[in-house]
Amino acid sequence: MKFWMFAWITVACVIFWKAESSMVKLDNGGYEDIVIAINPNLQEDPKIITKIQDMVKEATTYLFYATKKQLFIRSVKILIPSSWLNRNYTKSKTETYEKADVVIADSYLKYRDDPYTLQYGRCGEPGRYIHLTPNFLLDDNLLSVYGPRGRVFVHEWAHLRWGVFDEYNADTPYYIATNGKVEATRCSKYILGLNVKRQDQCQGNSCNLKWCSIDPKTGLYEHGCVFVPEKRQNIKQSIMYSQAISSVSEFCDSTNHNIEAPTLQNKMCNSLSTWEVIMNSTDITSTPPMSSTNIPVPSFSLIQKRDRVITLVLDVSWSMYSDNRIGRLYQAAEVFITQIVETGSYVGIVTFSHYTHEISQLVKITSNVQRNYLKSLLPTSLRSGTDICQGILTGFRVNEKFDGSTHGTEIVLLTDGEDNFDTTLCFPNIKYSGSIIHFIALGPSASQALEDIAEMTEGLNYKATDKVDSNGLIDAFSGIQPSTGDISFQLESTGSTVEPSKCLSGTVIIDRTVGNDTFFLVTWQSEVPNIKLQDPKGKIYTQADFTSNSTSKSSRLAIPGTAEKGTWRYNICNSRTISQVISVIVNSKASDKNVPPITVQAHMNAMRNSYPNPMIVYASVTQGLVPVTGVKVRAIIETDVGNITYLDLLDNGAGADVVKNDGIYSKYFFSYPENGRYSLKVRVEGKDGSRLATPTSRAMYMSGYVENA
Repeated sequence: MKFWMFAWITVACVIFWKAESSMVKLDNGGYEDIVIAINPNLQEDPKIITKIQDMVKEATTYLFYATKKQLFIRSVKILIPSSWLNRNYTKSKTETYEKADVVIADSYLKYRDDPYTLQYGRCGEPGRYIHLTPNFLLDDNLLSVYGPRGRVFVHEWAHLRWGVFDEYNADTPYYIATNGKVEATRCSKYILGLNVKRQDQCQGNSCNLKWCSIDPKTGLYEHGCVFVPEKRQNIKQSIMYSQAISSVSEFCDSTNHNIEAPTLQNKMCNSLSTWEVIMNSTDITSTPPMSSTNIPVPSFSLIQKRDRVITLVLDVSWSMYSDNRIGRLYQAAEVFITQIVETGSYVGIVTFSHYTHEISQLVKITSNVQRNYLKSLLPTSLRSGTDICQGILTGFRVNEKFDGSTHGTEIVLLTDGEDNFDTTLCFPNIKYSGSIIHFIALGPSASQALEDIAEMTEGLNYKATDKVDSNGLIDAFSGIQPSTGDISFQLESTGSTVEPSKCLSGTVIIDRTVGNDTFFLVTWQSEVPNIKLQDPKGKIYTQADFTSNSTSKSSRLAIPGTAEKGTWRYNICNSRTISQVISVIVNSKASDKNVPPITVQAHMNAMRNSYPNPMIVYASVTQGLVPVTGVKVRAIIETDVGNITYLDLLDNGAGADVVKNDGIYSKYFFSYPENGRYSLKVRVEGKDGSRLATPTSRAMYMSGYVENA
């Protein structure tokens, strides 16, 4: 499948998320607080909840014996979409769909219900999430091809928690063993079965089979041959080959591992068996085997995210005068209020210096009237002193006026981090609040304690330098998207210092998946530039069509309806006699709720770096959770002081990249100029050959069995 050419940019950040950001805890062998989140777009169906519970109850026993009586599942939280009308659910705290361990969502590809785990890292490193479709949970016909759901969950949990890999290979189904015999790729090699030519037509439950022949060119079985296991086996290994075989109940270990098979497990883990990798995990090394086989039935908490409640907590101390930080704060917060925060949200504003001020109580966004009102209250003046803790606690007070609780509410904390007090003193209040705090660090002086606040509350952690042409602050605010509802996708974010009579020129491609609520924003330093914007059909927009604001030093154009698909061209010229910084930001929303836009999530493998250890940059490009391959991905890495490095990320299975053509683009970052924090922005461009790919690290689809061998 090919796509329109497209471009999409992530926001600047310290880190989006880490694979180990899971909220799961292990206590005396029992996993607690596993979060299973139902996609907000799924229609209400109580049977999905029931099937999740049945799957987990089945999984815990299978897991217990597969880990030799060491591990089981004690508690699970099921995050219910806010659109589901049954309100007999507990209000969620910091749990979100984006950071769930398991997501229940439709696949954008029709007829693909393969359970899979998104894995970025190397052997032994945890994955990001498990994806199960609602059809996988509801359609019992799939039990014959994937096996019992609890077994499938354990297979995927091994990917997610312990960083092991599959022991089958759909691309290389056969290999020549050291004894010269052609073998099916499997573990253990003692799994019995027949090698037959795949048949498209079968009657009932039986098929007429054609035996495979050896291809003289390859020495392997001819193309189209498949290994069909016998239904009745005595072998117990391996769960990472096929959990669907009824006798399989263990992971391969050093005594029965097939080191010759061309599996991803052998490739990634230096031919170690899956159980050897699992044994070295802290889950196993910290948990002795149990003497009893009586494990508790898992408990379930049904939680739900309600209305979005979010308060901006903004630093107005004198240090914000430096590099016009207060002006850039106004500019970025205006973008958030005007374009990003979704209709139906409740928004408040708090400012802090030595003292705090509740600038606005919570206001429900229903139209541009409320957006303009909140925009008019954004701060432009400064005061002495900085007390970040008081700012956060005041934000809590504003949020709890919604329903008496701060659980599940959000705070956007923006500060340059130069605090006059000990921020750690309010950590207990923050942990108790059940609120999510997103932290935006402006400038190079933000303390580690502020990053810890975002991490302990499951919030996002961003940074923006004082380099005014990088759009870092606007990008950060643009990244604080809702976990439900209409998301505004950033299509362009660029800027530069423009000399007198010179222009900032470029193109923005709006593909078939976006186009609604499209905004073009031009920011400037001293005077409105001459703006010319041309749509794909040749229509011209000038600065007279834009709405300009001298306070925020920005000009904004909202495209009515759905923006024209194709290439938009902009030409923004500096009419001043002196140079000024000019920037362009373009945001748009999905044009069709049934066609998800192409998106990218990016992160580094560490919060900070220290020479000479390399960092790894990752970017996952997807359309509705389905990997997109064959695109050009460039990372833009910026240091605390604004030095920029460009990296072209690759999906070629070499170097830092784990698997070829899995939609995860990676590269080592060696040549950093200094120690410290880095921000990351990623640009993705489509090209000929871009296509959707089948996810990797998925449970094997067992197309059939040999009934009578």
